[in-house]
Amino acid sequence: MGQPNTSTRRPRRTVGTVLAAAFVVVSSGCGMVGSSASADRLQLEPINVSSPRLKDGAPLPSDYSCNGSVGNPPLRWSGVPDSTKSVAIVADNNARAGGEVNWVVFDIDPRTNELAENSVPVGAVEGSTTGGKVGYSPPCRARENYRFTVYALDGKVDLKKGASLDKTLKSIADKTIAWGRLTTAHIE
Repeated sequence: MGQPNTSTRRPRRTVGTVLAAAFVVVSSGCGMVGSSASADRLQLEPINVSSPRLKDGAPLPSDYSCNGSVGNPPLRWSGVPDSTKSVAIVADNNARAGGEVNWVVFDIDPRTNELAENSVPVGAVEGSTTGGKVGYSPPCRARENYRFTVYALDGKVDLKKGASLDKTLKSIADKTIAWGRLTTAHIE
């Protein structure tokens, strides 16, 4: 099982054009730059993220890569604030030369606290990936780190299946009140 991640730092800006527009740089974890966040959202709460198949800092099992056939890994999370209206998950890498988003799932019921292998919770919606695919796009860059980030949101993203990546990520960033992450070191 993965180790809980209780980091309160915001994701750093990636090099990819779409990601650069959607995510905000906050290395200190004390605020949100470039968004319409109000003063009461400056300090984000942590969410614990784990998995029965992934361990934070360990390699991503090849079953969940483009060399496997399983699909998305199972995830679990806890510590979602009571005020959460929906949950979102983003799987991406933080490559220095063109980061990419491999999966976006949003409008997950806030009472949900886990995601089964190769599944999407009932009522949740999948957005487009960097490659334009809807659904889990298995990672292929063997030497990259892959991040599975769970976001607690103060509202629904309320976009249709296959919504553009830039709109989806911006909506997630604007509504985030807490987040946590599990990061794999590379693909085994």
